[in-house]
Amino acid sequence: MRLVIQRVRSAQVTVDGQVTGQIGPGLLALAGFAPTDTTTALAWMCRKLVQLRIFGDENGQMNRSVQDVGGQVLVVSQFTLLADARKGNRPSYIGAAPPPIAEPLYEQFVALVAAELGQLVPTGVFGADMQVSLVNDGPVTIVLDSPA
Repeated sequence: MRLVIQRVRSAQVTVDGQVTGQIGPGLLALAGFAPTDTTTALAWMCRKLVQLRIFGDENGQMNRSVQDVGGQVLVVSQFTLLADARKGNRPSYIGAAPPPIAEPLYEQFVALVAAELGQLVPTGVFGADMQVSLVNDGPVTIVLDSPA
């Protein structure tokens, strides 16, 4: 699993002109899944996401998590995060889980994040052509890979 995590002032995802998810201050998490991802890996990534200390404290130091600041998380599936573009000019997506595997992983991950935060987690629509807009805060962007 790979996450691209962006600290945002706001973010939203739109599908066919309809907003499917939006947040105020918090984190936008673009999530890509591999066929070898496990429940253990999803839980580890969830904890990392919600406990990552990338929000400023009273001294302006990045010492607070999205949980600490009461922020929101928007999760958007993005299989292209697992692209391999090292060879040639056309990326290979062989490392990404196919939809029948990736969609349940995505849904499980969103449920884990919601449980950890104690709030609903807005999302995009799995497999849809989505438009994502955000106001980056910082900017702070972290790429996180699961330990496996």
